[in-house]
Amino acid sequence: MNAPSPASAIRFQSVIKRYRKTTAVDQVSFDVPSGVVFALLGDNGAGKTTSIKAMLGTVRIDGGSIRVLGCDPVADSVALRHRIGIVPEQPSLYDWMTVDETGWFAAGFHAEGFLARYRESIRRFGIAPGKRIRELSKGMKAKVALSLATAHEPELLILDEPTSGLDPMVRREFLESMIERAATGQTVFLSSHQINEVERVADHVALMKQGRLVHCESLESLKRNTRELLVNVTDTGVPSPLGGDNVISANRTGRQWRLLVRDVTDSQIAEIENSEFVDRCSVNEPSLEEIFVGYIGESMSTDDGMPQPRPQSDDQPLAPEVSS
Repeated sequence: MNAPSPASAIRFQSVIKRYRKTTAVDQVSFDVPSGVVFALLGDNGAGKTTSIKAMLGTVRIDGGSIRVLGCDPVADSVALRHRIGIVPEQPSLYDWMTVDETGWFAAGFHAEGFLARYRESIRRFGIAPGKRIRELSKGMKAKVALSLATAHEPELLILDEPTSGLDPMVRREFLESMIERAATGQTVFLSSHQINEVERVADHVALMKQGRLVHCESLESLKRNTRELLVNVTDTGVPSPLGGDNVISANRTGRQWRLLVRDVTDSQIAEIENSEFVDRCSVNEPSLEEIFVGYIGESMSTDDGMPQPRPQSDDQPLAPEVSS
């Protein structure tokens, strides 16, 4: 088996997966650094679950390459699964078993110590070991699934929409436990569309739309370099006050433009504020959800998957184009 990569827990390189005439994953490339919480965000049908199945080796890709902990997920699938933990959106548990019997059964596939760690996790979650799985709420079942996925102390934990359908308090507790795991050196790969929750726990985010990767960056860098500009112009006929590749999205309501931009300098903002066509310009720090909507909901993708501003007018912008 190949040696694990010290830098990347997961590496996608130009990955393609097709289902007949549908391309579910289209030329996707990204790296997941070791020891972080990495969130893959996208609407339903974006390609998140297919990407997870590909990294687990349960579907074979049609192009590109994938490495998980330095290994080929198909050729090294058996050995690799002893190093990773998985919590699917709908965990498959034997509902006639008790909570403790479930751990005892799973322990047969793992090294010594699994059952003791599983029982400790169940105790911390406050789940009665004698309860049958069918008697548990969805939140409790999710905690059983998490206990099973982590009792063998995996290097990588993969979660596919793990908080779907859970009540707010359980979701919060579930996600905060991911921060604790990353702090111990584990890597957490989280697929979700619960953007506000992800913002509290993720170190890195990747945005997918219709099978394509739109953007991938550390959350700190993404928020630091992205700004929302609210620009009131003097007339409804005035075009967008900023142009260039650094405009993520641009929308107008009456005389106000709402621009989501990247890497815009203070001097460029000052140019807009001092323009004869501008009454007022305010600068805000957008939330991850607002950034997500800018990239996914209101942008177009070019052939290389990079977002471009939605066309607004054939007129020239008020301020010079922003160069990258």
